[in-house]
Amino acid sequence: MDRTERFYRIEMLIRSRTCVRFDTLLEELEVSPATLKRDLAYLRDRLGAPIEWDRYSRGYRFAQEAWRGAPKHELPGLWLNEQELHALLTLHQMLATLGDSELLGRHLAPMFDRIQAMLGLDEKEARELPRRVKLITTSMRRASSSHFETVCSAVLQGRRLQVDYLKRASGRQEARDLSPQRLVHYRHAWYLDAWCHRSEGLRRFALDAMQRAELTELQARRLPLKELEVELDRGYGIFAGGREQWAELHFDAEAAAWVAQEEWHPSQQAQREPDGSLRLRLPYVDATELLMDLLRHAGHVRVLAPSSLRTAYAARLQAAVAGLTSKD
Repeated sequence: MDRTERFYRIEMLIRSRTCVRFDTLLEELEVSPATLKRDLAYLRDRLGAPIEWDRYSRGYRFAQEAWRGAPKHELPGLWLNEQELHALLTLHQMLATLGDSELLGRHLAPMFDRIQAMLGLDEKEARELPRRVKLITTSMRRASSSHFETVCSAVLQGRRLQVDYLKRASGRQEARDLSPQRLVHYRHAWYLDAWCHRSEGLRRFALDAMQRAELTELQARRLPLKELEVELDRGYGIFAGGREQWAELHFDAEAAAWVAQEEWHPSQQAQREPDGSLRLRLPYVDATELLMDLLRHAGHVRVLAPSSLRTAYAARLQAAVAGLTSKD
């Protein structure tokens, strides 16, 4: 570890253990006695760390912690305690799962290498620690790392994008001129909410369907976040736009044990019945994804309203049964 990492490591050891012996510091830092003495002197004289020798415990401690009400000493810059560093390493695993490993390695991995050094992890511990946190994902759709970086830059810098976008339903590729508004991560896929200058409206684009993404020098048209929320967040799941409707659902007691703990929509209204069942009311603008989630509870949920949703759900169930009973 470099000198800065040693400073943080010394501070963390003293703060977490209250008092640390000189030979313990030597063992943890793997430096010579002369180097450790210079580090302690620099921390005291140049960075104002109130480190003192405790002759009773025969170790180093913070003098100001001996009396109540003293201000807490911190090194200049961002100070993180051991628990916060562990939380960041857990976040590292989440980012590795959600993002692209190449992108992570290029931009974020050096920072987490330094965090591991600040925690005093050896090479074996550093390799094993991420394996203690496992995130299971299915059906992940990975966007190109270069497109992801370009889109991120466009969103944060407020610049327009030129993209070639694949329309999966038709298989056609279309050129779009976009003013990026925000990035959205939903069910293991990344989306871009943008003002489309071709269709003159807000649209949501899947990053993994972008065949090309180029940053331009043109300033993006920025819309208030409130307008985005009204236009794009009213629907159910990732689908946006269209006329808002409200679904009224009834889950039996078996399904309610799970659904009652879930948020299907931020504006949902849930009511638990005396028999343990659950009535759930929520908005949607496109039934596609809502029907997919209802099918997960087939046999345990009834659609009470609207009639169009009830009819569509019944048709899905009938098609599923027909598929099972049909002969090749």
